[in-house]
Amino acid sequence: MYLLWFGVVLVLLRWLEIGPVAQLSWWWVLSPLAAAFLWFEVFESWFGRDRRKIEAIEHERLRQQRVRQQFDSPHRRG
Repeated sequence: MYLLWFGVVLVLLRWLEIGPVAQLSWWWVLSPLAAAFLWFEVFESWFGRDRRKIEAIEHERLRQQRVRQQFDSPHRRG
């Protein structure tokens, strides 16, 4: 997330031509945004940190636990 914010700040500084960033090439200015894209789209899933995947696994585990409790409950109607 820090790469994303750093990239946005660099883009604003370059666009408004403020300070030494005004002299930098756009390639250097946009490189933190490219690194953030690679991190969020590639490396997180490689390292198993994909949040949706983790949440889906947890949701399925809780669902199975509720179903198991419902069928094992001695107070079932029926």
